[in-house]
Amino acid sequence: MVSKRRAVPDVLAAVDLGSNSFHMVVARHSHGQLVILDRLREMVRLAAGLSDSDRLDDEASARALRCLERFGQRLRAMHADSVRVVGTNALRRARRKRWFLERARAALGHPIEIISGLEEARLIYSGVAHTSPMSADKRLVIDIGGGSTEIVIGEGFNPLLLESLSVGCVGLAASCFEDGKISEKRFERARTAVRLELEPVLESYRKLGWQQACGSSGSVRVIGDVLRSEFPDEPMITLGNLRKLADRVIAAGHVQELGLADVDAERAPVFPSGLAILLEIAESLQIDRLRIAEGAMREGLLYDLMGRFTDEDARTRSVHAMEKRYHVDETQADRVERTALALLQQVAEAWKLEDDLAEMALGWAARLHETGLDIAHSKYQRHSAYLLEHADMPGFPREEQLLLSVLVGAHRRQLSFESVEDLLPPWDRQAEFLIVILRLAVLLHRGRSPQPLPEAKLRVKGRMVTLELPVRWMKEHPLTLEDLEQEREYLKDAGFRLSFG
Repeated sequence: MVSKRRAVPDVLAAVDLGSNSFHMVVARHSHGQLVILDRLREMVRLAAGLSDSDRLDDEASARALRCLERFGQRLRAMHADSVRVVGTNALRRARRKRWFLERARAALGHPIEIISGLEEARLIYSGVAHTSPMSADKRLVIDIGGGSTEIVIGEGFNPLLLESLSVGCVGLAASCFEDGKISEKRFERARTAVRLELEPVLESYRKLGWQQACGSSGSVRVIGDVLRSEFPDEPMITLGNLRKLADRVIAAGHVQELGLADVDAERAPVFPSGLAILLEIAESLQIDRLRIAEGAMREGLLYDLMGRFTDEDARTRSVHAMEKRYHVDETQADRVERTALALLQQVAEAWKLEDDLAEMALGWAARLHETGLDIAHSKYQRHSAYLLEHADMPGFPREEQLLLSVLVGAHRRQLSFESVEDLLPPWDRQAEFLIVILRLAVLLHRGRSPQPLPEAKLRVKGRMVTLELPVRWMKEHPLTLEDLEQEREYLKDAGFRLSFG
């Protein structure tokens, strides 16, 4: 696979747009390590702004955008060289969110990636693992968010089993403690909701097992703070103390009457639901003791971002894994990738494809365009596109995975740019040009010949495309000439004008 190693920027930042709170962490890269420079956290309650039809209301959107404007100001002041921003459960669920994402990008100054639940779990584990003492033991990590709860078992830096449960402290508070009232019946109803989510995965976790357990992020951290205040002789969260705390919370009767010094007015409405989730998980998995982890998803984002500048890009590993899984002809993938990237280099400036993601996405698409052949040859580009859109690909946010799927799905036969319209800017425009380049690279290697191609020159002006190949070579390859003539018609129907010679 063609790759280029780049120096890690001096200052990196990660922004986590959670369903309950937004977090930002800024770090300096020094001697291979990350030194935290600043942290910001604001409770935005984005999930609380989702209607029954999963549309974001104006009030929640306004809160989020005001927060992102403040984050953006801090990022500019600290001269962050590389920033990664991700949205989690609330933005995964939200419908018709494009307008919000465009305004959020303008407010923050950086694009927002929406990640899957399993990717969220992977990043959480990475954040915990990189900020915890090294250990050979299997580690169980629990992270209770506003809209989802992630549970991971891993060894070292490698996650072994990941799950994202569709239950979080904000959603559960809305369904079981909406008016702030707390009772034994309501608390049990909340635990039952958690139990229903847990039941399908419990056996897998029990079978794999673990030697140490920890919790990360806000809900678990606040519960830990409360328990340390109530039971100062016990530094860890224990199952027995969780049960005692649950009894006290139920006895309070209302979120405004909790009387817990470590639970402020912002956290109080979701505290009973977060406690119900943790208690149910602890009892179901028989977790006697749970320590509080220092790291969380934002630290995982920082280390993942750092890895993209070295040899540890999780996306590259995912692409290699997909090649193996679907028996891709790696020699053919090498050929198509080399040619595609060579053509891109010639037109990147004219077509404004100088973004690093353009090169990476084109290279990945070249390597994976034949994954669908493992299912069927007929219309295999559609099978490839489906696999790339829906497969679990660690490291890939949804938009990048969708971009990859769109490129691959349009790499041969009749050409339509309808799917491109689903991409976020700037890829809703730039993807068309990447598709043209990929199609030409695949076409030139259709014969799968081991002989290297002669130098191919590509010139473009707007949607006019000129491909130049040696005349003698063209005469020796009449099938390629015929393919190019057919491709000219395909591109014409899609608004491009191809000439060759």
